[in-house]
Amino acid sequence: MSLTSVSVGLGFGPISLSGTWEPDEREMEAAWEMYIELATRISTQALKEDEGILREALGSLHDLFPITREILRRHGPTVARKKGKGDHSFAELSVYVLNYAVRPLLARWHPLLEDYEARRPEERSVVEHEAAWERAAELREALEELRSGLLEYANLLATVAGVEPLIALDAGS
Repeated sequence: MSLTSVSVGLGFGPISLSGTWEPDEREMEAAWEMYIELATRISTQALKEDEGILREALGSLHDLFPITREILRRHGPTVARKKGKGDHSFAELSVYVLNYAVRPLLARWHPLLEDYEARRPEERSVVEHEAAWERAAELREALEELRSGLLEYANLLATVAGVEPLIALDAGS
C-alpha cells in the first residue's frame, strides 16, 4: 500500500508538533479506533455551564490513558515507527496528546475538584455542590480550551482513517 501524507500541526503546552505523517494501514486502523473514542466522549463536546458533571468529564478524559495504551499494544510497535519521509507516527502523536494536553489538565484539576467534593454536605446533590464551586467556571474554561485542541487532533485522525469527520471543529460553540 502506498503511504499518504498528512500535515500535522498540534500545539499543547510548552511543545508543539508540526510536520508530516505518512501512516501505514496499521496506523490508519489505530487512528480510526482513537478517533471513535474521542468523537464519542466529552473530550470533543462542549460542556455548557448548565450541563454535565465536572467529575464525569475528568473521568472521561482519564479513560483516554488506558484506551490509548490498549490501542498501542494491540497494533504493536509498527505504529510507533515513522514511515517514508514522515516526521511523526501514530504512537508519538497519541503520547504527545496525553502527556502535554490531557495529563496537565488532570494533574491540576483532579485534586482540586476532589478536595471540594470531599466537603459536600450529605443533603446536597453532586450537581448542586459542583454548581456552587467557585472554581467550576474556571474548570469548564480549561475543559473548553482542551476540547479545541482535541478536536483538531480528532479530525486529523479522521483524515488518516479516511473518513469524513463526524464532529465539527466548532462543535458545541
